[in-house]
Amino acid sequence: MVDTRKLIVQGPETVSWRIILDPLMMVAGVRALMLQALQPTTMRGVWQNSDFLERPFDRLFTTADFVAVTAVGTPEQADQLGARVRAVHRRLRVHDPDTGRTHRVDDPELLLWVHCAEVSSYLEVVERGGLRLTPAERDRYFDKQRHTATYVGLHADEVPGSVAAMEDYFARARAELDLRVIPESRATLRFLLWPKVPRGLRLLAPLKPLWVPVGLMAYYTLPRWARDLYRALPEVPGVQPLVTAGLRLMWLLVAAVPPEVRGRVFKPETRALMADLHVRLARCGVRPRRNLTRVWRRAEATAPR
Repeated sequence: MVDTRKLIVQGPETVSWRIILDPLMMVAGVRALMLQALQPTTMRGVWQNSDFLERPFDRLFTTADFVAVTAVGTPEQADQLGARVRAVHRRLRVHDPDTGRTHRVDDPELLLWVHCAEVSSYLEVVERGGLRLTPAERDRYFDKQRHTATYVGLHADEVPGSVAAMEDYFARARAELDLRVIPESRATLRFLLWPKVPRGLRLLAPLKPLWVPVGLMAYYTLPRWARDLYRALPEVPGVQPLVTAGLRLMWLLVAAVPPEVRGRVFKPETRALMADLHVRLARCGVRPRRNLTRVWRRAEATAPR
């Protein structure tokens, strides 16, 4: 039997495993993008350095690939991907039309905002969707993500590693990062609520209404202060219990879809990574299963509390 740490960055026994393999990660990823878009320099960096409007899902699925590789890939794969990401970020710049200044995309302040918006969104959505975690497990999740942040160029000791530290970070960010809605933020939110179907996926256009619950639940799981900045949808009394119930229903529906069908929306390299994960699990003594959600469920049931 091979030690999982030699073949998998984070194994089935970790809290991260249970979160990143959750069927609600699509909603969580959309929520993360909505939150990230409230930092003007970050949002302008996306618009100025990518063809976001022409290939709108690329950012979402590229992030999904990064999350997969840095959690369930091999240590070598994670190191190589991190090196590529850092090299790309070093070359990119962001122009601020309000001040005339030019910013580096790999500015640690911007990288930290993106990281914290992502990992906090994943935990918020997946927990509301039904994953039961203790306070200690939540802290362990954020602590593990400090290492993930090093792949993009951050230092682990600069990254919040507990629930309390993450709450403190967002309190500082609201005071110091000029969080607000700019035209690019508003356009991004409109897209995430009602996306433009890419040219290559026109056959899926009739299914577009199925996206509506994803966008709505992502929006209403944002912290109230973020929704107050957007003011895009009404704050209907009683909406939060409905969102929680909707997330739990969506978990059941998505989990019922065969994993090979669910996987088709992701990038080919992500699908290949997940297929190879079964092989590596077997080498580590974990019996591979067709639906890795079941492995996650077993990990949840056996994890110490």
